[in-house]
Amino acid sequence: MVYFRDMSPLHLQIRLRQLRETAGLTQIALAELAGVSQRAISDLETGKTQRIDLELLDRVSRALRVDPGALFRRVKA
Repeated sequence: MVYFRDMSPLHLQIRLRQLRETAGLTQIALAELAGVSQRAISDLETGKTQRIDLELLDRVSRALRVDPGALFRRVKA
């Protein structure tokens, strides 16, 4: 599992969903754009992923048109 200072897998889950919804995408649409399965997106958003694949994160960030680091930035609620 990839951990960043002061970050937990939960931050990635929340941030990924925020970015996807802001982009107006469903999990299926994001998966298609990223070239991955809808289950891979769902598993990231729900925390079912035991190990975070950096290539997967790269594909997802490109599909969302954000820097990969954006997946780990905290956002004020």
